[in-house]
Amino acid sequence: MTTQIITVANQKGGVGKTTTAISLAACLAEAGRPVLLVDLDPQANATSGLGIEKHPGASAYAPLLGQGKLEDKIKSTAFDRLWLIPSEVDLCGAEIELMRIEEPVQVLRRALAPIREAGRFEVVLIDCPPSLSLLTMNAFVAAAHLLVPLQCEYYALEGIATINRLLNQLRESGANPNLSLLGVVMTMFDARTRLSRQVVDEVRRHFGELLFETVIPRTTRLAEAPSFGKPILHYDPYCSATAAYQVLTGEIISRLKI
Repeated sequence: MTTQIITVANQKGGVGKTTTAISLAACLAEAGRPVLLVDLDPQANATSGLGIEKHPGASAYAPLLGQGKLEDKIKSTAFDRLWLIPSEVDLCGAEIELMRIEEPVQVLRRALAPIREAGRFEVVLIDCPPSLSLLTMNAFVAAAHLLVPLQCEYYALEGIATINRLLNQLRESGANPNLSLLGVVMTMFDARTRLSRQVVDEVRRHFGELLFETVIPRTTRLAEAPSFGKPILHYDPYCSATAAYQVLTGEIISRLKI
């Protein structure tokens, strides 16, 4: 089984990045694909969003520093075919420690190599901090594909321009020459407002086919789900956001050709 590694990133917070990572992981697992979600954000929202408690020493922190194996940090979740490498606050210290290591942006790629080669998972999703930190750079270098959630607001294009520049720098520098932009997904869409429709149209003009057809609606149920430790698919299977993430998952499977 070929393992596809996808980084879900946006340096702006509050755009639905972690919600998208959790929701896609759950929908891919529901579609029969073994999925590993790597929570690389010290805030650990993806961890709590899957109902997993934060425990000292459970994160990727030690393996990133060469202390132990990353695969030993894999935890099962309450959901079939969905596993997690959790996060906790000690990852904050990784930023400083990584700066002392040779090739600090390559450590996650090296740590993930045995997991990728084992072929246990069809998809590995990496949820990043909402910043262009050293942890985020590691996620960019470790992945084959980048998925960018964008909120339906006017500042959306500014964020994507920054990520595009970084994407090109990583390719040209040789840090990850094969990193591709899998696509851009619009989140928090409100069909009642002209603003949401205008932003989607503007992003589509800018990115063309790289913009996924599916847009993720703003719903109360989607906002509630993390507090219950469940992806929206399991919290409310009949919610409009659940349907949107299921359709988006179909688009991703098609683009990845898996």
